[in-house]
Amino acid sequence: GDVFSGTWSEGVHYSGVLDEWFGPRCWSTRPILLFLTTLFVFIPLASFRRVDSLRYTSALSVALAIVFVVITAGLAILKFVNGSITMPRLMPKLTDDESFWKLFTTIPILVTAYICHHNVHPIENELKEPSHMNAIVRTSLILCTSAYIATSLFGILLFGDKIQDDVLANFDGDLGVRYSTFLNDVVRVSYGIHLILVFPIVFFSLRLNLDGLLFPHAIPLAFDNKRFFFVTIILMAFVFVGANYVPSIWYAFQFTGATTALSAGYIFPAAIALKDKRGVATKKDKLLSLLIIVLAVSCSIIAICSNLYTFGNKTTSHEA
Repeated sequence: GDVFSGTWSEGVHYSGVLDEWFGPRCWSTRPILLFLTTLFVFIPLASFRRVDSLRYTSALSVALAIVFVVITAGLAILKFVNGSITMPRLMPKLTDDESFWKLFTTIPILVTAYICHHNVHPIENELKEPSHMNAIVRTSLILCTSAYIATSLFGILLFGDKIQDDVLANFDGDLGVRYSTFLNDVVRVSYGIHLILVFPIVFFSLRLNLDGLLFPHAIPLAFDNKRFFFVTIILMAFVFVGANYVPSIWYAFQFTGATTALSAGYIFPAAIALKDKRGVATKKDKLLSLLIIVLAVSCSIIAICSNLYTFGNKTTSHEA
């Protein structure tokens, strides 16, 4: 929605792709675009019973993310070579309490970026060689880390102090190179489609886990048509309503990252190691697990408080 219909950041409106192509239209608003995407993309892709059926859309989403990184890196290198890039600020600018606490809002974003635990078991269950799962996880982490580092490095070089929380919002003006408008559109459209294609595989695990929670003793979800469509439609409706009422994906990442992502990524695995039902954890494993839980809970409390503080200050300033 933000990519195609536009977004607001710090009181400034950043135009969406469709706004620039066709001007303001009733069908290019965020709710209508989300409805059309849900109807013609999300629901068909969510109808697959096997995660293996999403391999082509997932591969395409990775390729589109690489396109975004390559274009951003190419632009930054080109402008660095011709001398049009100034030295970026290396340290955060702390002017008041809000700017200090805002630093901690990045923690949930970083945590969310590395949460893939919910996809491991569904993918492993459908592999011909389950032993390949470790190599798949390592490759995924290396690929993601490389993309994140490249995006942050070349993004700050390209936009400097003007870079937004959502770097895609920066691709709506003159980049200072030839074919600037075309490159802006390629970056935003490719990454917008990337985000769309990422959703079905996340939704697959969400549906599977919710079904296991609600119907723990039922037959597998893929073999029960009524239950499959009931859970799918309920979840899809909930996601659609949430997407319309959350003003920015940044808020969703901040609060879910500080709660569910930290729990799924660090607190629950560490708790399982502490419980040690099979008696395989060493004393070192348990001490490390306890340390991880303490750090995760501390980070979660700090992140939630900083999110609320920053959000409260923005609300007060807008009302004023």
